[in-house]
Amino acid sequence: MSLPLRQQALRKIPSVDEILSRSEIVELLKVHPRKVVVEAIRKGLRQLREELLHKKEFSQCGDEFFSFERLYPIFQKEVALQIQPRLRQVINATGVVIHTNLGRAPLHPSALKHLMDISKTYSNLEYDVEFGERGSRYTHVEEILCRLSGAESALVVNNNAGAVLLVLNTLAEDKEVIVSRGELVEIGGAFRIPDVMKRSGALLREVGTTNRTHLNDYQKAIGAQTALLLKVHTSNFRVMGFASEVSLEDLVQLGKQHQLPVVHDLGSGCLIDLTQYGLEREPTVQEMMKTGVDAITFSGDKLLGGPQAGIILGKKKFLDLFKTNPLTRALRIDKLTLAALESTLLLYLDEKKAMKEIPTLQMLSLDTRRLRRRGRRLLKRLSGIVNQRMTFTLREDVSQVGGGALPLQELPTIVMAIRPLDFSVNHLEENLRKGDLPIISRISKEELILDMRTVFDKEIPLLAEGIEKVLNKITASKEPNA
Repeated sequence: MSLPLRQQALRKIPSVDEILSRSEIVELLKVHPRKVVVEAIRKGLRQLREELLHKKEFSQCGDEFFSFERLYPIFQKEVALQIQPRLRQVINATGVVIHTNLGRAPLHPSALKHLMDISKTYSNLEYDVEFGERGSRYTHVEEILCRLSGAESALVVNNNAGAVLLVLNTLAEDKEVIVSRGELVEIGGAFRIPDVMKRSGALLREVGTTNRTHLNDYQKAIGAQTALLLKVHTSNFRVMGFASEVSLEDLVQLGKQHQLPVVHDLGSGCLIDLTQYGLEREPTVQEMMKTGVDAITFSGDKLLGGPQAGIILGKKKFLDLFKTNPLTRALRIDKLTLAALESTLLLYLDEKKAMKEIPTLQMLSLDTRRLRRRGRRLLKRLSGIVNQRMTFTLREDVSQVGGGALPLQELPTIVMAIRPLDFSVNHLEENLRKGDLPIISRISKEELILDMRTVFDKEIPLLAEGIEKVLNKITASKEPNA
């Protein structure tokens, strides 16, 4: 487009005031705040301008291109985007059970109810109703945590990185912490144990090698500046082959010999022996406490199946120190998380019930028969689609645990594989992801994969509706090779 023609076209873009004078916009202003509508108009006009600048021929930009009838739906969409929450529900069809990017553990209905009850009114968060005086928020979950784990005392903060930060700052500020090189893990989002340790004020003292560390390595590193011995469970990876590590039991004994506290960052944290349900072994919290370790930390929203939280268990003399550290105030847990965590922990009083009802544990233990039934329900709902542009197939595959837990575990699963015949699978994936209810899937060998393990039964109708909308949209498209 030549410069004069481009300028002519740009002058045809209506002003914000022109748009605001339209009767349809006046009606819109009766329902929505003026600043929301004005911003929506500005965004819509910016889109129009950008679209115009990408045109090569002015002939493509007739009066219809600038018409209010064409622009009004764009303004409506922009208004809707502004007033709806950014954090919203998605359907997880990836097969990754503890999906960090999708919010990790879904909560049990009892946790949701308790959270709702506590959030809509006042509560005894920090009030002792028996004595009529100030109480502590941490007492609400301390007793149940100690009962389930066998620990002397407990404390909960906002997440496990915060728990590790608090423990190291309390026990080892300006002093050395000895840890194996093979346990200096990255916990996701580019956050690494050495970085957390540095922020705590503790000094890192690495021992051993990436694949082999011996008790003697710790022994030789102990000196006047040593404050504690740290063991980090490599829950998100495994070193295989020519490898060895020092057991927590041996490290505890070494700590006792030198009167040094031993801390174990358990990472994911599990209260149930998963091997009895056909899963790989993951050390349980109870097993770790029996070693005599002084303190352990783990997450609340991974294998535990609760809300995000950093749980610290251990000996009372150390937990009392953590509780009085000013950092505890900065890292403290809020009432909504406490409510959800308490309800989740209460389910563990009946292990079978916990395994059956806590969503994360339930998904991990689902067998392929139930998953196949779920897949058939979806296939049946999609059977009415007359579409020659793609194929649907139910087949076996594997799911992943995710969340930095059981990294070698492959869970047999059933997936629906959708193979587009005359358009790209990436186009299909993008449209599903950008739908009103985003459907998050994965692509494998030019097929779109929907894993039934992480799709809840109640989501099957919603999933089918979302797929049907997208497939109808693509089928009606004039660009089959998009």
